[in-house]
Amino acid sequence: MGSATLLLALSFLSVLITVPTAQAGFKCSSGPTCNALVGYVSPNRTTLSAIQTLFGVTDFQALLGANSFPSSTSRNLTLAAQSKVVIPFPCNCSNGTGTSGDRPVYTVVKDDGLYHIAAEVFLGLVTYQEIQAANNISDADLIEVGQELRIPLPCSCDNVNGSAVVHYGHVVQPESSTEEIAKEYGVSEEILLELNGITDPKSLQANAVLDVPLKACTSVVREDSFDHPFLLSNGTYAYTANNCVMCQCHSYNNNWTLQCEKSGINPSNGTCPSMQCEGSDLSIGNSTSAACNRTTCAYAGYTNQTIFTALIHESTCSFLPTMLQNWLCRAGDGTLFS
Repeated sequence: MGSATLLLALSFLSVLITVPTAQAGFKCSSGPTCNALVGYVSPNRTTLSAIQTLFGVTDFQALLGANSFPSSTSRNLTLAAQSKVVIPFPCNCSNGTGTSGDRPVYTVVKDDGLYHIAAEVFLGLVTYQEIQAANNISDADLIEVGQELRIPLPCSCDNVNGSAVVHYGHVVQPESSTEEIAKEYGVSEEILLELNGITDPKSLQANAVLDVPLKACTSVVREDSFDHPFLLSNGTYAYTANNCVMCQCHSYNNNWTLQCEKSGINPSNGTCPSMQCEGSDLSIGNSTSAACNRTTCAYAGYTNQTIFTALIHESTCSFLPTMLQNWLCRAGDGTLFS
C-alpha cells in the first residue's frame, strides 16, 4: 500500500514537472502590426491543407512563400512526420509584447484540455497559461466542446540593433544550444541571448520559444504603403499589391535587396494598375545597364488604386580598382568590351 502510494505521488509529481510554466512573450514596442513567423514541426504525417487550417493561414500562397515551395504546390501535398513548416501570420504589438491577432482559432473537441492543446496540438508554441489568459478563462479545467479559443502565437515587430528583421519563433529542442541555434539561422549568439534575456547560455530550457531575428532584404517600400513594413527573410517570397506583384529575397545573388516583378496575376476586382516607373520605359523588375551603371525600376508599395515605383541607380563595378572604374565610366556605353 505504501509503495503504491509512493508511485502515485511520484507519477503526479512527474506530470507537474513536465507542464510548462507561463513564459514571457516576445518584446514588442514597435508596430502596431507586421508579419512574423513561427516554426511548426508536425508530430504526424499531414498535409499542407491541414496545417493551413490548424493555423488559420488565410492566404495559401503566403504559406508557400514562407517555405520556399513552388507557387504551383498543391494544398494536398503530404508531409512526413517531423517535417518543419514555417507559419506566416500577422503580429499585433500591445503593452510591450507581441502576439498573433484573431487567429489561429482552435475549436475544442471531446477530451481536450488546455495543456493538451498547448503542448500537443500547437507543440509548445504557446503555454496553456497564455491560452487561458488570451481567452479570459477563469478555470483552466473548465472548457467546453465546441468552444473557440484564440491561440496567441508569440511575435515581435521591433528592429534589432537598428535593422529591420523578420522575427521567427523557434521551439528549443532537447540538448540543443544557443550556439547551434544561432548558427542554424545565421544570427550572432550574442544578439540571440540579449534579445531573449538569457544571461547564461547553459540555462537554455528545452521547449522554450526563442525569438530569432532573421535578417530581411532591404527595400524602398514607402511608409504610407498598405504593406509597410514589407519584410522578407532569405530564401522566401511573397505576393503583394493585391497579388499584382511578386517579391523575393535571396542573399546569394541579390545582395540582400528585395527583388520584385509583375506577378502576371490579375486581382479578382479587375486589372492591375500601371507598374511603370515615371520618366522611364522601365516597369517593375526591369533594368538597363550602361558601363558601370545599372538602373532598375523597383517596387515601392501600393494603395487601393496605385502601385508605387522608384528608379534605383547603382554601380556595378564597385569591386574594381578606382582607376579601372573611371576608365569604364568614361567609355559611356561600355563598347570597350565589344
